[in-house]
Amino acid sequence: MAGAIASRMSFSSLKRKQPKTFTVRIITMDAEMEFNCEVKWKGKDLFDLVCRTLGLRETWFFGLQYTIKDTIAWLKMDKKVLDHDVPKEEPVTFHFLAKFYPENVEEELVQDITQHLFFLQVKKQILEEKIYCPPEASVLLASYAVQAKYGDYDASVHKRGFLAEEELLPKRVINLYQMTPEMWEERITAWYAEHRGRTRDEAEMEYLKIAQDTEMYGVNYFLIRNKKGTELLLGVDALGLHIYDPENRLTPKTSFPWNEIRNISYSDKEFTIKPLDKKIDVFKFNSSKLRVNKLILQLCIGNHDLFMRRRKADSLEVQQMKAQAREEKARKQMERQRLAREKQLREEAERTRDELERRLLQLKEEAQMANDALMRSEETADLLAEKAQITEEEAKLLAQKAAEAEQEMQRIKATAIRGEEEKRLMEQKVLETEMLALKMAEESERRAKEAEQLKQDLQEARESERRAKQKLLEITSKTAYTQAAGTTSSSVPPVDVPSFSMLSDSLPYDFKDTDMKRLSMEIEKEKVEYMEKSRHLQEQLNELKTEIESLKLKERESAMDIMHENAGSKQNTIKKGRRAVCI
Repeated sequence: MAGAIASRMSFSSLKRKQPKTFTVRIITMDAEMEFNCEVKWKGKDLFDLVCRTLGLRETWFFGLQYTIKDTIAWLKMDKKVLDHDVPKEEPVTFHFLAKFYPENVEEELVQDITQHLFFLQVKKQILEEKIYCPPEASVLLASYAVQAKYGDYDASVHKRGFLAEEELLPKRVINLYQMTPEMWEERITAWYAEHRGRTRDEAEMEYLKIAQDTEMYGVNYFLIRNKKGTELLLGVDALGLHIYDPENRLTPKTSFPWNEIRNISYSDKEFTIKPLDKKIDVFKFNSSKLRVNKLILQLCIGNHDLFMRRRKADSLEVQQMKAQAREEKARKQMERQRLAREKQLREEAERTRDELERRLLQLKEEAQMANDALMRSEETADLLAEKAQITEEEAKLLAQKAAEAEQEMQRIKATAIRGEEEKRLMEQKVLETEMLALKMAEESERRAKEAEQLKQDLQEARESERRAKQKLLEITSKTAYTQAAGTTSSSVPPVDVPSFSMLSDSLPYDFKDTDMKRLSMEIEKEKVEYMEKSRHLQEQLNELKTEIESLKLKERESAMDIMHENAGSKQNTIKKGRRAVCI
């Protein structure tokens, strides 16, 4: 029983000792995280937990941001989390963002994670037009963003339309020109192809180096009033304080660099800026909200501290970080070189393999063609052999027919010779017959004449006989001699002359030759185009600006576009603004 009571007491004491917790949601630029925080935790405890989770050591640039009644606020490090005016519903939400910006990103940002978070934040501000960016610079920044996401350009992979779903340009820039999404993609891709060889970290750093030269980079704007009640804009950034006209956030009317400010004092709602140069008037201003005043003061203190810190020797921690970063960079460089060599060797091996495969395929095709040609040759040879056999048989048949024709010709010739002789004889006989007929006709005519003469003589004789009878009667009887004459005729039968004709038979012969054509394949040589990697930034921007200028719709130009045309660089603008002006 005593043991049970002791057990319940120890459990109760353990339960009382367990700290109360609440859930916190942290939203970074590319992730969301949830933590269980103790009620007693201060802002620094939660902030350190988030930084450790992210592996972030350059903590001085960042903070945890939340919103109170449409006003931005930052979690204080020395104040309990729940003592802030944050919503009490769980999970309590904070945004992990860059609170302060470096003067020179290449020199100050050491860790890759720091650089990546800045890249994502600045990119979002440019796309949301919280930072004004000229159209030509927007295209160049978009090309580096594509390089950071997709790596080196590969025409076989990154085909037309691969950026269709990407948000790369501010809507203001897209609406300012008569250009289709395909035309924008073409120009972004043209620059993207020139960034070959840059890693993600290098592409992001190039993006930030270009972005930090824009006029609104890293500037926090606040609506204020001067002592005359005129509405102005106060800009707080890494270089100092700047006073703007509310209609022009690009060019400050005057600037107060941190190294030229002696003191900034805050009393109730009024700020006082005292320059080191006593000849320059003190500048006083105020804002309407207490929370805004506190935020302005925080940003002034933090930016000034970082400004002074940059001008001192690096702390041991920063030196260690930079040394580690250099070692890591050198290691990555060696690793990239090794990977580049391996990639080159692999590509050469792949090219060699492809060439061998291509050559092997070519040889196979040539072998197949030769085999097909051989088969066709064999088929042709068989066909030719068959045709030769047929031809030989036809030749034999023709020879046989020729022999028979020759015999027939000889027979016909002999017959013709005999016919000619017979014809000659017949002609001679006909001639003789004709001569005989003529002679017979002449003889007949002569006989006829003789007969006529005999007839006349007969008549005369009869007359003489009559007279003689009369005389015989008178004297004696006289005997008369009568001779009759005949006529002979002959006919010559027609002679038929035989005629001969010789028929010659011929066999048709058709022979078709097969042409053998040799096929050859041409070897295509790879053409490697080397693009320029180092082109001056301003020349690139001017080139694109000139190219798209004719497509600009002047009526859609914003006030900032016009002001940007007349404004100089950010550094020159700040230098020009260092003058004593009482506003």
